[in-house]
Amino acid sequence: MTFKLTTAALSLSLVLGSAIALAQAAMVKGEVKKIDEAAGKITLKHGPIKNLGMDEGMTMVFRVQDPAMLKQVKVGDKVQFEAERATAGITVIKLQKAK
Repeated sequence: MTFKLTTAALSLSLVLGSAIALAQAAMVKGEVKKIDEAAGKITLKHGPIKNLGMDEGMTMVFRVQDPAMLKQVKVGDKVQFEAERATAGITVIKLQKAK
């Protein structure tokens, strides 16, 4: 019984660890170049965005899912973000200052 419980706990920790690693891998490093609160957009210089098929870094304008995100950062801040394709264009769905 103890062996089965230990094996189950180990399996669960491996699955959770993999999920956390995948979530962190989706985060892209970038730098804020411009903020347009009125339009709900942010310009980011960023590295590759693998989930969108972008294998090279570039500087581009993104919409933000929640305009409140723009109040958390300023031009020059190093950030980490997640983006996805939406009907309105490529949209930042998560944004945080880099640690």
